[in-house]
Amino acid sequence: MAPIAVGDTLPDGTLSHFDSNDALQHVSIHSLAAGKKVIIIGVPGAFTPTCSLKHVPGFIDLASEFKSKGIDQIICITVNDPFVVKAWGKTYPNNDSVLLLADGSAKYTHALGLELDLSEKGLGIRSRRFSLLVDDLVVKVAHIEQGGEFSVSSAEDMLKAL
Repeated sequence: MAPIAVGDTLPDGTLSHFDSNDALQHVSIHSLAAGKKVIIIGVPGAFTPTCSLKHVPGFIDLASEFKSKGIDQIICITVNDPFVVKAWGKTYPNNDSVLLLADGSAKYTHALGLELDLSEKGLGIRSRRFSLLVDDLVVKVAHIEQGGEFSVSSAEDMLKAL
């Protein structure tokens, strides 16, 4: 399957997270992105060094700049179960701007064509690292990393593209 690209319509899929009342929620990506300008980032895994120390914090730190440029929401997808994502979210106590979503089965990551097989490292199927600018479900910018690299999908890279 070819990776999602500029001009493509974002596929729909169901992802999970715990809300502020600690209730497990299942949400449609279309319900979050339809009629809005959103950034969707994908990371190989919660608690992994680059994801946890660079990729996600960059988007948290620059959230106000994204908002000033018309971004309605920043969404982070990881191939982990919602319980892991909930625990990972607690490591960002001041985060009120990046919605962390679990794609436990990697079905949505597969629909995006952005799977990364890390089985040899004991991690199974994960997501390639990426950042997408999506306007009313249409991909306008696609920064997709090769392997587990971190060279084109940072918050700074996305800001430059806006």
